[in-house]
Formats: sequence, C-alpha cells, structure tokens
Amino acid sequence: MKEIYIVISKTGTILCKMLRLFTHEEYNHASLSLDGELNSMFSFGRIYPYIPWLGGFVEESPHFGTMKRFSETEVRVLTVSVSDEVYDKLNNELHQMLSDKCSYHYDVFGLICAAFNKVYRRKNYYYCSAFVRDVLVKHGIESPDLFPEIVRPTDFLEIPDCSEIYNGKLREFAGAVNT
Repeated sequence: MKEIYIVISKTGTILCKMLRLFTHEEYNHASLSLDGELNSMFSFGRIYPYIPWLGGFVEESPHFGTMKRFSETEVRVLTVSVSDEVYDKLNNELHQMLSDKCSYHYDVFGLICAAFNKVYRRKNYYYCSAFVRDVLVKHGIESPDLFPEIVRPTDFLEIPDCSEIYNGKLREFAGAVNT
C-alpha cells in the first residue's frame, strides 16, 4: 500500500478571495500529490504566478510558481491509502497529463456555474476540485456517490477513508510532519 495526498489550500489570490465571497468556504483550492513532502502537487490553476487569467493543468510546489509566490498559503493535508497498482496507474496518468497539458483546460465557465450551484461539464476542462474528484472516482479510490454534484475543496474533508495529517502553512509542512 502507498499513500496519496489531497491538499486543500487557501492561497490568498484574488480568485480565492472572490470564491470565498460566494462559497463562504475558507479553503478554495484542491490538489493531488503522490509525494509525501508535497514538493510536487497536481491541479488546475494558474499557469503563470503573475497572470491570474491563464489557467490549465499545472504542477504546483511550495518551491516554485503560485504556491511560492503566495508563501503564506495555508493548507489542510489529507492522506488516503491506495494499492501499489492504483498508485502506479495514477502516477502514470498524472505525468501523461503533464506531458500533454495543452489538451487540458481550466474551466472558468464551469467554476462560475459551480459558484451559483449550476453544473457545467466539458471533456478535458476542469477546475481544481472537479479534477481531484474525477481522479479519485476514476481510479476507484472513492465512490462517486460520496461527492455532491458540485464538489468544493472542503468536501474532501468528509471522505471517511482519509486522515488529516496537517493543518498549517504549506511552507512549514515538511518540518511539521517529519518531526
């Protein structure tokens, strides 16, 4: 068995602040990581840290990009155990998506609809929490019945198979879990 990590975060970006106004949720971003140090996380978000309107499939890290720019980012880190086979398939899929990231798009319209409790889905278009949900369901890690039709990052806190292992600043994560 191996561990995967669901990271929900509050970055302080303008989009995060706007979403908080609509959702009344403190955390408004979700990522997946296969790395226990969270040096590499996958999600849909800003492609360039200083250009908020260009988004897509991204690799995130506290050491570069948006997560580095917003160094006060707060996270809640959840872990779930998966079989070695599921882990390997997930690893392959995420790296394949990364190598073909031009085929995937940030779903601005879907996110706006979700803010108003409306569902809008298109193939290869995601916002962060829809991506995390779809990956968990596709790989049989969680049941589709577990999630509401419009999933928000804080919905991942309700997954019965997950354990919260950290709550604090992303930049302090490695030291906090390794002590």
